[in-house]
Amino acid sequence: MTIRQLLTLGSQRLLEAGVTEGELDARYLLQEEAKLSAAILLTKMDQEAGDALKERYLEQIEKRANRIPLQHIIGNQEFMGLEFLVSSDVLIPRQDTETLVERILADEASKSGGRLLDLCTGSGCIAISLGVLGNFSEIVASDISRAALEVAKANEKRLLGEEKMQEKGLKFALIESDLLEAIKGESFDVIVSNPPYIPSSVIEGLEPEVRDHEPRLALDGEADGLSFYRRIARESGRYLKPGGRLYLEIGWDQGRAVSSLLAEAGFAEIEVIKDIPGQDRVVAAVWPREGTHV
Repeated sequence: MTIRQLLTLGSQRLLEAGVTEGELDARYLLQEEAKLSAAILLTKMDQEAGDALKERYLEQIEKRANRIPLQHIIGNQEFMGLEFLVSSDVLIPRQDTETLVERILADEASKSGGRLLDLCTGSGCIAISLGVLGNFSEIVASDISRAALEVAKANEKRLLGEEKMQEKGLKFALIESDLLEAIKGESFDVIVSNPPYIPSSVIEGLEPEVRDHEPRLALDGEADGLSFYRRIARESGRYLKPGGRLYLEIGWDQGRAVSSLLAEAGFAEIEVIKDIPGQDRVVAAVWPREGTHV
């Protein structure tokens, strides 16, 4: 069997299993198992695949056919140009969330030395990307899941590391906390979060890759999807410096509701930011300076 024939076999299996991008995923898995780039793979299509490669590849194809996410099979996902380790203990980083990181980088580009807190950090993709690409002097990333924090720690070591942090003058800490509960006596210039925001009743209707293989803890926003936003709106002002900023990723239909929660909590300059496809994706707000609270 040639590599081309093996790829066709894998593609057909995934398409039959209902994997929407079966042909693309089959190619990614073949590149991974053959340890070849896309360009080099193309030059070897008519070569014999070999029994060992065929066996390894078809094992991975079966995992994907059973709707295990591609990222869990290969163990990583690119985000903000960085390769993050992922597992079933964390939400897979998504391009939607890059809108959140890019906005913070733009708003903070002219500043340096600020302190940032990332709530519900998961894989650490937001906090670590901001550590690598931003000008913060200290970043604290928290999550209620100890297993998620282990993944974030591995990503911190790979993508930041002691040497890079020393060069940047950056302190980075991971903390086990239910939102702000373990953050005592701290104040920050920026708080950011991509909290669970899918209504509980919607989760069962999600694609199997998400419903069955990503952590429910990172998805379930309880009855109306707004539970975590209520807590963050109510509590985060005590941890922001006057003039500090709050950034929240949201579901496409939650902009107005989250904005209202922040306004009720005393935030100002509330803005809903759209992602590349034009959907509401981020709500940004400012904690007023002294004398300007609503």
